[in-house]
Amino acid sequence: MKIVAIANQKGGVGKTTTAINLAAALAQQGVRTLLVDLDPQANASSALGCLTEEGGSLYSCLVGADFAAAKVLETRLPNLWCIPSHMELAGSEVSLARNENHLIRLREVLEPLTVLNRWDVCLIDCPPSLGILMTSALSAADGLLIPIQCEYYGLEGLAKIIDLHERICAAGVNPNVTIEGILMTMFDSRTNLSRQVVDEVRRVFEDLVYESFIPRNVALSEAPSHALTVLEYAPNSPGARAYREAAAEFIRRQPAATAEPPATGTPIPEAAGSEGPAAEAAAAEAAAIEAPAAESPAATPATPATPDTTHSGPETQTPVPSPAPPASGMGASPLATTAP
Repeated sequence: MKIVAIANQKGGVGKTTTAINLAAALAQQGVRTLLVDLDPQANASSALGCLTEEGGSLYSCLVGADFAAAKVLETRLPNLWCIPSHMELAGSEVSLARNENHLIRLREVLEPLTVLNRWDVCLIDCPPSLGILMTSALSAADGLLIPIQCEYYGLEGLAKIIDLHERICAAGVNPNVTIEGILMTMFDSRTNLSRQVVDEVRRVFEDLVYESFIPRNVALSEAPSHALTVLEYAPNSPGARAYREAAAEFIRRQPAATAEPPATGTPIPEAAGSEGPAAEAAAAEAAAIEAPAAESPAATPATPATPDTTHSGPETQTPVPSPAPPASGMGASPLATTAP
């Protein structure tokens, strides 16, 4: 199982939207996907209908001896599972800070899951901060996917998350975590600014930038109010198409992956080293959770409200075009001294 943290310390960049819809799109393409909601706000959990009572998040695992696999819930979508969040996770910032191993604690919690062979990829929705939960996610991950909005402040946020990644590697906490990619969100083809931001990020980071763009799309904003992913709420919308394309590109970017999306049940390549010392812990954990995840104490989500489709009517939006060269320079860039 490959662990990918979806992280950006800046809020409002489409991080949770990306975590939810990328996970759903991967599951739709046959990848067994586990979404870990590490944000105490629990927005990803609510969108998937996986809200839990206190004790259902990873908090007890991080500060105690609970098994992470016991927190896994099935979602209504085939091939997609979730470890939900709860406001109690906010307390782990203080609790973990008291432990010497706080940076690697999440890695220890998730490590047994990597050898259970139940999931192909694990996506971690990180909180919008530079706190312990964010750094713990980077310390536990094999890859880092960075969503940034196509605005100038997005460039400043990107420079900071890249710096944090470099610090995690340089400190030896997780020297093998790589930048999985940079996903441009909230792209507006009508503005020069969006094109200029994309051009600047590509100039510095080149192939790390996804070819797929996530456009500004009303369906992406409306879907969470119905507790649905955009692939369920408006499957033919530009937002849904964009996340399906991003999922296909995510699969192609994996080592030894082919250009074709995998058939149902076909795993993407696993990260190296997943058969480490966690094997015995995984065996004990597997024995402790023989009952299906559906038997967990979480309540079955209520049937979502019927989507209001009055926003769309016949589809009139066109696919997001490739960015053209900027009409004018952007001035000093916060990425000017940042190396990939």
